[in-house]
Amino acid sequence: MKRVKPKNEFRQNVLTLMTGSTVAQAIPIVISPMLTRIYTPADFGVFSLFVAIVGFISVVSSARYEQALLVPADDKDAINIFALGFLINAFMSIFLFLVIAMLSKEIANLFNNKEIETWLWFAPLTIFFIGLFNLLTYWNNRKKHYANITKATIIKSIILAISQIVIGTIKSGAAGLVGGQILSSIFSNMRLAKALLNNKKLLKLISKESMMNQAKKYINFPKFQAPHAMLNNLSSNVPTFLFSVFFGSNIVGFYALATRIVLAPLGILSNASAKVYNQKVSELYNNNEDTYAFTIRFLKAFIKKIILPLTAIVIFAPTIFEFVFGENWREAGVYTQILFPWILLNLVVSTISFIPSLVGMQKKILKVSIVLIILTSLSIYIGIKIGNVYTSLIFFTISNCLVLGYNIIWILKVLQCREIK
Repeated sequence: MKRVKPKNEFRQNVLTLMTGSTVAQAIPIVISPMLTRIYTPADFGVFSLFVAIVGFISVVSSARYEQALLVPADDKDAINIFALGFLINAFMSIFLFLVIAMLSKEIANLFNNKEIETWLWFAPLTIFFIGLFNLLTYWNNRKKHYANITKATIIKSIILAISQIVIGTIKSGAAGLVGGQILSSIFSNMRLAKALLNNKKLLKLISKESMMNQAKKYINFPKFQAPHAMLNNLSSNVPTFLFSVFFGSNIVGFYALATRIVLAPLGILSNASAKVYNQKVSELYNNNEDTYAFTIRFLKAFIKKIILPLTAIVIFAPTIFEFVFGENWREAGVYTQILFPWILLNLVVSTISFIPSLVGMQKKILKVSIVLIILTSLSIYIGIKIGNVYTSLIFFTISNCLVLGYNIIWILKVLQCREIK
């Protein structure tokens, strides 16, 4: 045990998060062969469209103030940022409910998917709980309560798995997939909120005046980071949205499983590393220490850990998908092979995506996101015009890799220039 135990706090924190993430991510992977036999590709397509819609809005449901929670040195400022984000999240969910009440049928027609209309009514509630989960995760990250994050992640995964299996065996369609998503969000929030709610002294520091002050101080987060987050999310979900309209739910289902199965296990390492990296790099930045050298070491170590397993998975993807998930899902393995370069770079960039927020360059990343969404849309459009989904996926991969590669270069240059000064 002494040999296994990490020698520094950073590695210990990564290990803590990875332990929970490994268990949490292993559960949906283990039950995926069951789900692919309970649900059809079309069911997964409807669910993926629901998740894409919810995800597009939930990334800004707190106006990105959750990311500001790591920045202030004083907990009084941080708790008022949290309260501000919570109120914005609540108002956003109420507003969305009113929009759906008026336009649910039109939204369903827009995506050429009648079944999604039923599930749109559950979107506001789901968005609220996802927004709250993001706020609570960043708060626990700030306080280094990594055990709480780990437990909440495991609870979320267990509830999701049980709900999707049980409801799916009782009722056909996407009900179990969507229902599991909602229930898991509720229970995971209950676990994360426990420590914060028990801190009555800290909660008493919340005031309208302080919230307004923090809103002004960190205005760049909603001003630049929020549009960037929406555009970044949209660029990732362009295939889901456009495939739904022009190719149908089956194609969406294949794409969803392809990205989910590969990103899920490797996302364990990237998400855990990113959380701890964000906290550590914030400390180094505030203490005027060498963030560039630390980031270079971090990226090298991360790439070494993911390159071999990812390559092995991709080489045998079609065979793996057919054997594990059933004959109907072999096509998803082909999609995985095409998307391999994008998956690799996406995992790498996601670990250091907090840097633009830390150094106050939200405007720059917003411009990059605008370019990305334009290139991504054009890439998918080419395949649509040709009538070939493979063409769409190939051009999607190329355009995203170009932008992601550029992101790595300029982020590192920003850190390097700061050290030189």
